[in-house]
Formats: sequence, structure tokens, C-alpha cells
Amino acid sequence: MASAKNKQKLVMRKICPNFEREDTLETVLEVPIPEEMFSPLGSNGAQRWQAMASWMKAQTADKWSSPLVVGRYNEMSFILSIVGCPILPFQIQVDRSEASTAKYIVQQYIAAMGGQAALNALSSMCVVGQVKISASEFYQGDESVKTKSNEQAGGFVLWQKNPDKWCLEMLISGSKIISGSNGNLSWRQSSNQLRPISKGPPRLLRRFLQGLDPRAAANLFIDAVCIGEKIINDEDCFILKIDTNQSTLEAQSSPKHEIIHHTIWGYFSQRSGLLVKLEDSRLLSVKTCKEDGDVFWETSTESVIEDYKLVDGVNIAHSGKTFFTVFRYGEQSANHKRELQETWKLEEVDFNVYGLKPEFFMPPTEFKLI
Repeated sequence: MASAKNKQKLVMRKICPNFEREDTLETVLEVPIPEEMFSPLGSNGAQRWQAMASWMKAQTADKWSSPLVVGRYNEMSFILSIVGCPILPFQIQVDRSEASTAKYIVQQYIAAMGGQAALNALSSMCVVGQVKISASEFYQGDESVKTKSNEQAGGFVLWQKNPDKWCLEMLISGSKIISGSNGNLSWRQSSNQLRPISKGPPRLLRRFLQGLDPRAAANLFIDAVCIGEKIINDEDCFILKIDTNQSTLEAQSSPKHEIIHHTIWGYFSQRSGLLVKLEDSRLLSVKTCKEDGDVFWETSTESVIEDYKLVDGVNIAHSGKTFFTVFRYGEQSANHKRELQETWKLEEVDFNVYGLKPEFFMPPTEFKLI
């Protein structure tokens, strides 16, 4: 009985019944949603779907004059941009042959993930998963605080096609964020903003390195430096470190902000060869309109990667937790700190998706206006 209840909690809703007209087809959801998102909305399925439909209809343009609605969506946009789809300032390079300790570790990682032949056979991927996100308020940096107990549940769909093409859609608490790359540029857009909130050259979605894209992780860390060993969850691990070079940082910066540094650490199990932990740290300065100086944002991220399972001969991590710490300081801002946490779980993984064309990864039409 207990196992049956647990399985029910993991159900992802993919279609929405039409309660107004029973003779019409059900609507396929763009982003599957965990069943537990609907549990507070009613005692049965029909009541929950009708409550959700009424709530979505209420999110019309005329409601944006409400400070409460605007504040809530701005809050969710901030959380989703930090937690949902962080992008790394790296563009994956291939075909390197330098001999190094890092290369040996990466070769062991490739073997543990299924082998080079299995990875080379992958041309595209589709992943469906669910997330739970919690966050604290901003507080003074020397204070101790815990993240909020009320978790926000949501779902995501991630599409990927070689080379450098991907699209992530995530929906949580009625807010949606879309991020992608068409091989020439990358972008990010939230549901409460008509224009894309960021764009730039092709970059790597951090979520790929959380056990989803072994080839991307291997190509990234082959340029790393082995800086030692550490025990992670009772596993002896090698530590690989990679710093973003100055030219890449400058290319990713803009007149309004500058990326000062971005460093990534990967922890690879000496026993299994798998990537079991991923850390990165970024320091960003944002220019202000006043003369008192810039505001600095420092983000530290730590992901624990678990539950590796074979899918078509390739080892894919199916769950994990990511912890985020955001510092804000500078002349225009008191030292503030915020902590966020994401728990994620994959429900479906498919490779070599038939009919997935490059046109699917085109950026939003709003780019024509920028």
C-alpha cells in the first residue's frame, strides 16, 4: 500500500480534460505537471483541473496592475532564472588529445557512462522531469536562516540536438520560463515578460552537467586540472577544476554587466568513475545609474547527482539536489544573502527523437524587435 501511494505521487499529468465540452479532445500540456500540484485545489480530479483552469484564466494582462500579482511573478522569475535554467559561460569544444590526469579521469567517466561508441550514437534527447523548489528571503549576510518550508512543485521538458541546440521549458506555481540555444545564440524568457530577459552566444545549460549529457560533461572537463581528492558521501573522489578564460568572460559580458570569474568543480568517484557532485561559483558586477559604484552578485551552486540508470546503454542520473547561495553586495546594496534549494527527478528519458528538426530551436520572434 505504501509503495502504491509513493508511485501515485510521482505521476506527471500530460493532458488536461475539457470539462466545459465533454465531446472535445483533451488538451496536451506543453509542460507535464506533477499530480501533487493539484492536491490543494480540490478533493477530486475534476475540481482540481477546474480550479487550475480558473486560476490560469485570471492571469490576464489587466491583472498586471496589481502589485501583489507583479511581485509574485517577479519573485518566481528570479527563482526560476537562478534555479531552473542557469547557463554556464562555456561553449563545448571537441577533438582534443592532450595527455593529462584530467583526461584519464574523463576517460574513466566515459566508460562508466556507457562508452564512447554509445555516446557517439546519440544525436538528440528529450527529458521530462519534476522539481521542488524552496527559497529563503534575502537577509543580512552574517545571519543564520533556513529556507521556507513550503516547497513549490513543478515540471520541465528539455529537448536537445547536436550540436549546441537545446530548449528547456519549466512551469512552477503558474510561472513559466523558457531557455534555449539554436547553435548561434542562447536566450532566456519568462512568462511575465514579453521580451527576452537575456541573450548571448551559444552556452551550456548547467542542467546537462547534472548527469544528463555525458558527452557535454566529458568535453568540458577534459580541459580541467586535477586539484586533489575528497570524500563525497563515503566515496573517494577526484576533483577536477576548470576556470573560464578571460576572453570567454568578456564575450559573455555586456555594457550593463561584467562576469568577473566563473569556476566549476567536478567530483568523480574513484570507484565507479561517475560524476557524483558538481559545484560552480560566479561573480557578476552590475552597473548602476548612480555614481556610488556597481552592485556585485555572487552565486555559489552545489549539486549532488544520484540514481544513475541505464537508458539505451547510456548511464543517466535520474535524481539529485542542488543548493544555491546568492550574495548581493556593493555601494548601492547592503550585504544580503539568499539560499535556495531544488530537488529534481526524471520521469522520462528518450534518445534520438525522430523528427526533431533545427527549426524547433529557433529563438522567440521578439528577437526581431531587439
